[in-house]
Formats: sequence, C-alpha cells, structure tokens
Amino acid sequence: MIKRDEYLNKLINRIGNDSIKIITGIRRVGKSYLINEILYEYLLTNVTDEKHIIRFSFDSAIDLEKIDEDLVEIQVEKRKVNYKKFIKYINSLIVDENKYFLLLDEVQLLDHFEFVLNGYLSRKQFEIFVTGSNSKFLSSDVLTEFRGRGDEIHVMPLNFKEYYEYTKLDYDTAIHQYLVYGGLPRVVLSSTNEEKNKYLLTQLERTYLTDIIDRNRIKNDDELEELLDIIASGISSLTNPKKLSDTFNSIKKLSLTDDTIKKYIEYFKDAYMIDIARRFDIKGKKYISTPYKIYFEDIGIRNARLNFRQIEETHLMENLIYNELKNRGYNVDVGVVEIRENNIRKNLEVDFVVNNGSKRYYIQSAYRIPDSEKMQQELKSFGKIKDSFKKVLIVMDNIVPRHDDNGYLFISLKDFLLENNILEY
Repeated sequence: MIKRDEYLNKLINRIGNDSIKIITGIRRVGKSYLINEILYEYLLTNVTDEKHIIRFSFDSAIDLEKIDEDLVEIQVEKRKVNYKKFIKYINSLIVDENKYFLLLDEVQLLDHFEFVLNGYLSRKQFEIFVTGSNSKFLSSDVLTEFRGRGDEIHVMPLNFKEYYEYTKLDYDTAIHQYLVYGGLPRVVLSSTNEEKNKYLLTQLERTYLTDIIDRNRIKNDDELEELLDIIASGISSLTNPKKLSDTFNSIKKLSLTDDTIKKYIEYFKDAYMIDIARRFDIKGKKYISTPYKIYFEDIGIRNARLNFRQIEETHLMENLIYNELKNRGYNVDVGVVEIRENNIRKNLEVDFVVNNGSKRYYIQSAYRIPDSEKMQQELKSFGKIKDSFKKVLIVMDNIVPRHDDNGYLFISLKDFLLENNILEY
C-alpha cells in the first residue's frame, strides 16, 4: 500500500466545509484508490461505521448491478447510468438522521450528475467526495459544475519523497529511476524497467491521448501527437505558439496555425498532462503573455512520449523542481530581469519565482557548477534583483546547505526534495 498522507489530510481537513470534495488529476494517478481505500479506511477507523459510508463506482459492473444497471449494456448503448435508479438506491440506504459519507468514483458516468450531487449537497446530512475522468472531469473548469460549491483537491503523481520512502532505494539509484520513469503509482509498483516502459507507453496511447481526442472530437490526431512530441522535446525551454508553429512546420513540413496550437496546448493542460509557467517581469512587477515554459505533470509520461531517447537530466531536474514546488502549494512563475549592458537591453532569466501568501523565493536550478564562470552565470540575475526575498540555488551535487556572502542559499537537489522546510534554512 502506497500511503498518500498529504492528500488524505487535505480530504480530512475539508470534512464539514459544505462543499463537494472533487478529486481531480491525470488518469491513473490514484484518485479512485485515494477515496475507496485510503479515505474509506480512515473514516471507518476514526469517524463512523460501515453503514454510514456509501461507496459507489459508476464503472463497476458489481456496483451497477445494485441499481439494476448493466455495464455492458450501458457501453453498447453509449448512454449514462440512470440517475433515478441511483437516487432510489441511495435513499434506500439512509435509515437515520446521522451523517452519511458518499464516496463516488467516476461520477461523470451518471446521467445529470451535477443536479444529483447538488441535491444531496443541499441536505446537511451528506459529506460528498467524488472523482472523475474524461469529459467535464478532465477539464479545469470542473468546479463550475457545482455552482461554486465544489472544492477541488488536485492529485499529482507520487513526489520524489513518497517514491523514495516507498521504494527504499539508495538516493542515487532512486533519483535516476524517478527522472526516467516518474511517479505514477502503477509504475512505482512495477518491478522491472521493461514493465515500467510498457505501462507508460500503453497508457499514453490508449488512455491519455485517446481521452483528449475523444473529448475534443479531434479529427487529425496525427497533428496533436506530433505537437506533443515537439513539446516533450522542449520542456523547460521558453516557447510560444508562434515558435512551436515554426518548429512544427520546419520538422514536419506541415502547416499548423498558432490558434490550433493554442487550442491543442489547452487540451493537454485541461487533461493535466502539462502545466504552463508564465513569465513574470520582476522589476516591472507584471506578467508577460509569451514566451512561457511548459512542464509535464509526470516526467515518465514525457519520456515515454519520446521513447526514452531524450533523457537530458538538466531539463528533467528543472521539471522535477517545478512539480515539487507546485505539489507544496506554491504559485510558480518564470522570472525575467531586464538589464542594460553597453546601452543594450538584455533579459536575465530566473528559473522560478515562487510565491505563497507573503512569502517569495527566487530559485535557480543548476545541474552542475563546474567552475566559477558557471557559478557567476547562474547568480548574475540574483544580483540584479533589489528586493529582500530569499534567493536559492539548487544543484544536483550533494552539498551541505550554506549561505554565501550575499545571503544566497545553496542547497542540493536531495535536500530540496526530502526536506520540506529547506527553503527556510
């Protein structure tokens, strides 16, 4: 059993908030396991008895039989589960005035699920937790389905610390494996690299891309997949639709408009395959619309898309740091500092501008610092930022955390990933 204590605590803390708790995330990230096993065991042990926890999976043939529905019949007829039958079943289980917990999996397969859940939400007797994939539950606008009374808990693949503690590998082996195969639970549980490869490739083709193509009714799926190749090749590099269009036209010898690329990027983003880090002008204190950086929510999916041919640890390390910062609840942007040298305007990059409330950090990711010249290059942008927020350099090498004469914090990737409060050092 892989424990997801961080997400369990998020669910526990939301009990009693008069909202529908909506668990979102990329397919196969463990949403169903989170509510049907981990949350269920917690409720059963600490909160209530079995009769007051109602679990129902709308893609389960066994559960559907309980309401006189047939999974094969539903699939053949291409329809959704009859909401009247489901309501009748739930009502038959309500035998007293005590609180009931509804744990509903793949709820988008229920016809008129929005109205059904809003109806139960209006009765204070119910605590509602739902997961969903495909259709509206693949979209970032999921909260609008519940008239502003939805509370989203976004589940990410296992972060490195979860992976490291579960596998019990030595750090060097663990970080190498993680940078190649990522943190999807099934991948982590696989015993051989061959199994990991096969699973990632299969899910990418048969689940992730198929879902996006079906949901958005894409006719030319070759274009979509070829664009994903280009995006995967360019993670952690500044880009925009125009640049991607030019690359697409150059490599594929085909024309793909900026608008089409924008649309496809949104499809990937809504499916939680990728995330976009916007560019922030640190001196001007404003966002710049383009260029931006694109990161993959799971590194393994990115590598699988390229058939594990392009394992550049510099870029993967940056993607890993971005995901870890997002997982810790930070808002993360790409920073830019404008300077003048010899009367020429130049932009210096800051890999991450990290915010959480009143806290801010400027972070640079550097795989190796072989000499003083490289060190000076990495720290140049820090010297042009005049505010007092902490400036941090994260390196792959195993160094002891320290501050230099300028107050800059130097830490290893290992300490960053395994020590949640290391930025406060």
